[in-house]
Amino acid sequence: MAQINIVPYIDVMLVLLVIFLVTAPLLKQGVQVDLPKAPAKPIQGIKNGAEPLVVTIDSQGAFFVNQGAPPTQPLDKAALRQIVGEVLKKNPHLSVLVRGDDHVDYGRVIQAMAILQLAGADKVGLITAPLPAKR
Repeated sequence: MAQINIVPYIDVMLVLLVIFLVTAPLLKQGVQVDLPKAPAKPIQGIKNGAEPLVVTIDSQGAFFVNQGAPPTQPLDKAALRQIVGEVLKKNPHLSVLVRGDDHVDYGRVIQAMAILQLAGADKVGLITAPLPAKR
């Protein structure tokens, strides 16, 4: 009577187990952060009663600013930095907010925040939409 030799299958299984044990720790990347699990509260008061400087990033990654340029005109990085720098020179305590599209690459939002920092913004906030009301 012929029997199936299972030793090669066990060898393959052990090799796969070793591969998974070695690669599993490598898959954990980045710094652990605790993200908020509740909706953000709205901003209570704007400094000096002035409208905040809002930089918008649309789904294609184009930058727009609500002050210093037409709000529907897309800007490149250099123009964004120049316009924000000029606005912040006139009003250095102006609140600066970033409004990024839900589908835009996270790296593009970080680029905008870095440009804002180089232009002189000390603190940059992120605008989010409120959670839908539960029924």
